[in-house]
Amino acid sequence: MITLLSDFGYQDAYVAVMKGVIAAIAPKTPTCDITHLVPPQDILAARFNLLTAYPHFPAGTVHLAVVDPGVGSSRRAIALQTPSGFFVGPDNGLFSGIYDRAPKKEAEQLSKPDYWRISEPSKTFHGRDIFAPVAAHLENGVPIGALGDFIDPATLVKPDFPSFINYANGALNQKPVRATGSLQYIDGFGNLITNIPGDVIPDHPWMLTVETPDGPQEISGAHTYSDVPIRTLVALVGSHGFVEVACNCGSALVNLSPSAQSLVTVGSIASLADRI
Repeated sequence: MITLLSDFGYQDAYVAVMKGVIAAIAPKTPTCDITHLVPPQDILAARFNLLTAYPHFPAGTVHLAVVDPGVGSSRRAIALQTPSGFFVGPDNGLFSGIYDRAPKKEAEQLSKPDYWRISEPSKTFHGRDIFAPVAAHLENGVPIGALGDFIDPATLVKPDFPSFINYANGALNQKPVRATGSLQYIDGFGNLITNIPGDVIPDHPWMLTVETPDGPQEISGAHTYSDVPIRTLVALVGSHGFVEVACNCGSALVNLSPSAQSLVTVGSIASLADRI
């Protein structure tokens, strides 16, 4: 199987064109759309959607992801192999969540035109001319090492957003907060998804603080959306495994209007109260 993810939308023929290129090389291969509604040029949104989708596909799946504001520039075109499968697209941070988790990985820069659609690809559509044909060749069994030049995985691009820091273990346990992080994605329901893993949430009552245009907003933690009244904000762990801010039968985005990558703090109610 080959999955596809992009910011192309459905108004234009771009997605169909990539599927046509794949079908010409690997005609019996099924394709699955993860999403093509990533906001234009939003690498972090693409990263999140791919990160939460790929574990649910069979090992060996080829994941083709094209959110590529640097298309035609000096940014590298890459293929990545992990125990979960293959990943093909631009080296712009889109795949960072995958290779951070992979115990073993191999990366190649796609420098062999033999596996492209044409030897002189378009400066604006590498999805058609490089990434889609490479994905199809991988599905046909071409080894990743044949596609180009080896890349040290340590040199792959990582996105520039505030890191998650867990203060719950070791010497840092003296801090009054349990974890800090940032918003990484806003889903279609208006849920504000952070980069804080759910496993840092304390067993006792906890709350989340998020920076907004009106200043820090404190939101009580719960287990489900319905633990709070209708139209009330709540912090909880989503199905993706990250802490999120939601609004029961409403939109946390509309209620809070945070900026991209807003800072977030999670901790017990007592510890956050002590800090204040």
